[in-house]
Amino acid sequence: MLTWDLAAHLGIAFSWLALAVVGMSLGSRRLSRMNAASGALILLVAVVVRMLMLPLPSTLSDDIQRYLWDGKVASSGLNPYRFEPNAPEVRQLRDEAWERLPHRQVPTVYPPLALAVFSASTHFPMSAFALKALLTLFDLATCWLLLVLARAVGLPISRVVWYAWNPLVTLEVAGMGHVDALGVACMVLLAVCLSRRPKWFAGAALAAAGGVLAKLVPLLGFPTWARQSGRPVLFFSIAIGIAAMALVPVAVSSGGVPAGLVAFGVSWEFNGPIYEPLWRFIDRLEIPFAVSRLLDLLKIETGNHDLWNQLYPFNYPQLLAKLLLGIALVAALGVGFARRLPLAGMLWIFGSLVLFSATVYPWYLLWILPWAALTGNRAWLVASATVILSYIPQFTEVALFPWIYLAVWLPPLLVWTRHRWSSD
Repeated sequence: MLTWDLAAHLGIAFSWLALAVVGMSLGSRRLSRMNAASGALILLVAVVVRMLMLPLPSTLSDDIQRYLWDGKVASSGLNPYRFEPNAPEVRQLRDEAWERLPHRQVPTVYPPLALAVFSASTHFPMSAFALKALLTLFDLATCWLLLVLARAVGLPISRVVWYAWNPLVTLEVAGMGHVDALGVACMVLLAVCLSRRPKWFAGAALAAAGGVLAKLVPLLGFPTWARQSGRPVLFFSIAIGIAAMALVPVAVSSGGVPAGLVAFGVSWEFNGPIYEPLWRFIDRLEIPFAVSRLLDLLKIETGNHDLWNQLYPFNYPQLLAKLLLGIALVAALGVGFARRLPLAGMLWIFGSLVLFSATVYPWYLLWILPWAALTGNRAWLVASATVILSYIPQFTEVALFPWIYLAVWLPPLLVWTRHRWSSD
């Protein structure tokens, strides 16, 4: 098996990925000029490029190590939502891989369907390779479903190339083994079902529930998809019912919201497109100081010191920025609710989730790329090429902000701005 370490050769890796982006662009252009682009050819190349990535060790991200650990805990009959890797209850499961686990003090954040896939892969001798192969199959299913969807809505199938041959997709799924491929496959299946509404509303609801049970983020799209399904009440009944049957036991066994999710929401932050400059701007304006003065006044006016004292620990720039972004996300999802077309709705929902997130790792863009590919959204397609640069701070002493951050997000912003001007 190939053991070439991408993390140790970032320059070569970036050069190869840049060439792959050029090849993808040329391939898409060539296919778009053909009278009848071949779906079989698109899938064949998609298979080949993923086969080249599969043997690579997952050195750019250590998520797969955590996947396998959580699957191992679940397979042993213990509850990974209760017991973090450092817990004494799972001491007997520790091995050499345990030493390399990320965030050993935090219980798992992955929903039951993802855990089921992790658990299944642990029963194979080469569990990491088995998990990557399984996720790659889901990713290839996404490529096929995108061809189906493109034909269903009357779009050129050559646009599927922007996902099927995308270096970011092949790197993060076949190479690094990210479980997002499972959720993305569910979302594309959902869009296929919505394109045949209302006849396939039940399939759409099942796919939506599957996406939530792979990663929780699609839950925010339920209102929009219910409306688009043509049978909103039945859609909600099926999707929420199935998701609840799997998630309620998790909440009960965890005593509420799993601790891992709380830690992720409060503590995680990296490369958020709006978040990174926003919290620094809040800090520069000394808004936390103003909030503290306001709390002081409220204590004096109300005489209830205990109540207002509880808020001081939450008064810091990063959390204030997250609160503002949460409000903006709710507003954006409200606007997206009015979008009737599934592709536009999907792009709006997942684009908003990434834009207003405090944490954006490269593989998070996988949720956006199917819709960016089919709609021809150049800004997000450019972002899929530049977001790779956000690996630099993780393996060098170069800070993310401001230069790497600008290298990642400025090109997509310029492309979007130019498109807006040309459209006007």
